[in-house]
Amino acid sequence: MRHKFEQNPDIDPADPLVVVQAAAEGPETAAISAYLDNYQTSRTGIISVKTPDRLVMVKTATIILADVQHETLLLYTTTGTITTHETLRHLVQRLGDSNFIQVSKHGVLNLDHLQSLEDSFSGNMTAVLTTNLKTAVSRKYVKELMSQLGL
Repeated sequence: MRHKFEQNPDIDPADPLVVVQAAAEGPETAAISAYLDNYQTSRTGIISVKTPDRLVMVKTATIILADVQHETLLLYTTTGTITTHETLRHLVQRLGDSNFIQVSKHGVLNLDHLQSLEDSFSGNMTAVLTTNLKTAVSRKYVKELMSQLGL
């Protein structure tokens, strides 16, 4: 990806205009737009998670895997598992971190906790994570995961 700066005195310095140019809109341009949308959002590294009986503060760096099972979102962390009814999509938006990548329609993993990938059947893969946690990587998401890993 190339980038350049062009000075324009007509643009307010407090509100710069960013233009993304490409041959066609695709995953790369969408990722750049998502990054820009979240650019000025303050990230403390902690999110609040509403459980059935309390509000838990979770350090995002400790989240290994977010997985939906039977309409319940399970957050696997380095210290245990947290259960919530938040949607996976909403959680990913709140995390706003490129280290969290979707690997199936029901799972998002933290790349900082990815230890290895193993081939599975039908083009799928299995991700081995911290605490020996395993999750399936659907073939639909394998290409994006490999791209995030620089492969």
